[in-house]
Amino acid sequence: MRFKEDSIDSIDFILRKDEVLTVILGGGKGTRLLPLTEKRSKPAVSFGGKYRLIDIPISNSLNSGFEKIFVLTQFNSYSLNRHIHRTYSSNSINQKSFVEIIAAEQTVSSVNWFEGTADAVRKVLPYIRERKPKYVLILSGDQLYNMDLANFMQTHLSDPDTEISVASNGVSEEQIYGLGIVKTTEDGFIQEFIEKPQDIHQVESCKQPNGSYLANMGIYIFNTKTLIEVLEDPGMTDFGKEILPKAIREKKVKSYVYEGYWEDIGTIRAFYEANLMLTDDVPKFNLYLEKTPFYTRPRSLPPTKINQAVVNKALISEGTILNRCEVHRSVIGVRQYIDQGTKIYDSVIMGLDNYGSFDRVHGKIPNGIGPDCEIRNAIVDKDCAIGTGVKLLNLHSYTEYEDEFVKIRDGIIVVPRHTTIPDGYSI
Repeated sequence: MRFKEDSIDSIDFILRKDEVLTVILGGGKGTRLLPLTEKRSKPAVSFGGKYRLIDIPISNSLNSGFEKIFVLTQFNSYSLNRHIHRTYSSNSINQKSFVEIIAAEQTVSSVNWFEGTADAVRKVLPYIRERKPKYVLILSGDQLYNMDLANFMQTHLSDPDTEISVASNGVSEEQIYGLGIVKTTEDGFIQEFIEKPQDIHQVESCKQPNGSYLANMGIYIFNTKTLIEVLEDPGMTDFGKEILPKAIREKKVKSYVYEGYWEDIGTIRAFYEANLMLTDDVPKFNLYLEKTPFYTRPRSLPPTKINQAVVNKALISEGTILNRCEVHRSVIGVRQYIDQGTKIYDSVIMGLDNYGSFDRVHGKIPNGIGPDCEIRNAIVDKDCAIGTGVKLLNLHSYTEYEDEFVKIRDGIIVVPRHTTIPDGYSI
């Protein structure tokens, strides 16, 4: 997707960019993405070899000209906070643009942590008020999309009656059950909102002429005055379940239909498939857009070294060493080392934090993928040490399984972070 050349400039006469504050929700537990979220929050999970999931919404906001960003964090937040500080701290130099972390905290007025998406925003309202924005753009920290948020804002402003805008995306009947489904009037205002329907009959009236349904993307624009009003009731903690169904009865809530790629990374399978999709000839989610790049931490790593290796339809991140191995339709993370005779198919191999390091158990197996291994349909988390001749194949076609070395979720083998797998292990 290419953003309109004048999409930001065309709204400057009615909107100064510093009147918009972006709030990114990054505090969820991410239980469905375990074990990847066992020691980190979901937005901090590595993606595409070199990025973190949080880089996607931050980059979308920056690319759209909205450079005042709060990131709300809570669970397992150290890794996420460190990444944001290392990557985006320079944005604060001129004090007009910034990416700031707001961690959940206990205060005199509230001893509770964030208890939902709306509750998280409610608890940071004092910080929002300090910035005095006219509009608050709310994004999720764990979704994939490349969206011109300036165009979204322009649509919000095009009708002076609009108080809340909800980005929506067309989904199939099979996808509706984990999402919020909306029904709109002819002029785009939302008249029905059904959060995570249990039965197709609940959303029959929402069906589009093409057979699809409009799903809430979890991306919102609020007039700041309206945001403060809808958050007045402290018992309402979630935007999708409580705030929006009530707001459509009392406020002017409009749907903005986004027709590009959008994926909510909610499960191990969704995460796995989204990564492998990047290896397609023309991926639905395109990392190769010059005018709307995705930002991440610069590492100053050396080029990838390929020594008599076979590589087909793969993403190989910087600093990787491939030594007489085979890599097919896979994503390989930064600094990763794959030794001779190893074959990797349809897998996500995250990177290493250091060169030349060894396993944490006995200090004998080098971090990386050892010689003569075979890995298929797997996710290997960061800093794992895989010994000689290891076979990760799921030969018994388990859907769910775990032992001391691997966990199988949704039929996909997952090797948790810092795991050491001894020579000759097979599954």
